[in-house]
Amino acid sequence: MPLKVLVCDDERHIVRLIQVNLERQGYQVVTAFDGKEGLEKIRSEKPNLVVLDVMMPYMDGFEVLKNLRREPETESLPVIMLTAKAQDKDVFEGYHYGADMYLTKPFNPMELVTFVKRIAQGNDDPGGPKRYDL
Repeated sequence: MPLKVLVCDDERHIVRLIQVNLERQGYQVVTAFDGKEGLEKIRSEKPNLVVLDVMMPYMDGFEVLKNLRREPETESLPVIMLTAKAQDKDVFEGYHYGADMYLTKPFNPMELVTFVKRIAQGNDDPGGPKRYDL
């Protein structure tokens, strides 16, 4: 069964770029275009991993991340932050709230695919992280 990835970003061309690159690698992709929709889709679609922008309407990515970490069903859901917010304080904030990886825009889509693969493979490695239920 393919890994299900939720991509949440208000820039539709970014979502499409990520979707095409992940689908080429065999991943199933679910999309959302604002923080509120992203949180709803995480609850309904139960993805294995989330790619999350920070600056979005209705609810920013940090708020989505805080919500995920408060709920037992999603507290260990892997999250890759993908954002233009590249200052040290923003990166620190992302990791502080529980992001697994932080990638800044502009980005190389294949670098993101590599991050997704790394998280997915971590579950297959007997010495790797055990928190991911992929």
